[in-house]
Amino acid sequence: MNRNSGEAARIEDAVLTRAAQAGEVTALGLLLERHRAGMRAVALSILGPGPDVDDVVQDAAVTALRRVGDVRDPAAVGAWLRMIVRNASRSLLRDSVAFQSIDDLHVPSTDAGPERWLEHHTMRNWIWEAVEELSPALRLPLVLRHFSTGVTSYEQIADACGIPVGTVRSRLSQGRAKLATALAATADAPHGDTAQRIRASRIEARETLAAAESGHFGALLTERWSPEITLLRGNDPVGDSSLLVRGMDGDLEAGVRQRLVHAVAGRSLVVWEMALLNPADNPDHCPPSVAWVMTLDDAGRPHRLRLQHPRPVRAIQSLTPM
Repeated sequence: MNRNSGEAARIEDAVLTRAAQAGEVTALGLLLERHRAGMRAVALSILGPGPDVDDVVQDAAVTALRRVGDVRDPAAVGAWLRMIVRNASRSLLRDSVAFQSIDDLHVPSTDAGPERWLEHHTMRNWIWEAVEELSPALRLPLVLRHFSTGVTSYEQIADACGIPVGTVRSRLSQGRAKLATALAATADAPHGDTAQRIRASRIEARETLAAAESGHFGALLTERWSPEITLLRGNDPVGDSSLLVRGMDGDLEAGVRQRLVHAVAGRSLVVWEMALLNPADNPDHCPPSVAWVMTLDDAGRPHRLRLQHPRPVRAIQSLTPM
């Protein structure tokens, strides 16, 4: 590539990046196609040939969709895309599990986490409208993978969804492909206010914890959750609201408290990620964190709940049944 053609490519990259930052779906697609070969070359150089290369490149494309607003030098977007792939590939090798979102690599505190970014990103509503177009089977793994902070590895997602790791990989691949189609289909459609929905969900989570600590968890479930609320382990029903109340009350009596650290909120799916604070005299009573993964009914009420501990732990004695 001569100097003139290289400068022309940088100018075109800058134009496309600014258009993508303004929410133009076609511009982002063109950017990814222009740099796909370079992104794949980076993954191959780190991982070697194999299926992980395609996974990392696909993950990087979704991350680019979410983070294109962060590009400070639009003319250098190619280097930015390759950096995402490089970080993802190294993380895969380092952890021997799935790639970590670039959000987790650069965000040290809860206040600056992905939910804060979503509240400010110009394309947030467009992205979530497309996510809602996915089937429930594809939506849950994709949301956990790209929007949660603690349930992101293939193994964790498989445990949360009650499916094999190979099925997680397959559904993520299908979900990303269908998401690209859905993004194009919903680019000009009316979008809900995702930022408002996330803020409302965070308030709801805190009110739920406050009700539990004041002894009114059961009353809140009756008032705000579906009367058919079911606790799932994977895909298997294991209890109803009475089990949830007993588990919560038992933990509170033992001195365990929960604090919200992250929330994801769509029209059909909500994830609350909680820190579990154990009493000083029994620091191992509960694992350090839990994610409430909730699917909503047509009225927007929690209808199905999975309680997922992001880290492998010994037999869980609270919040989930033996």
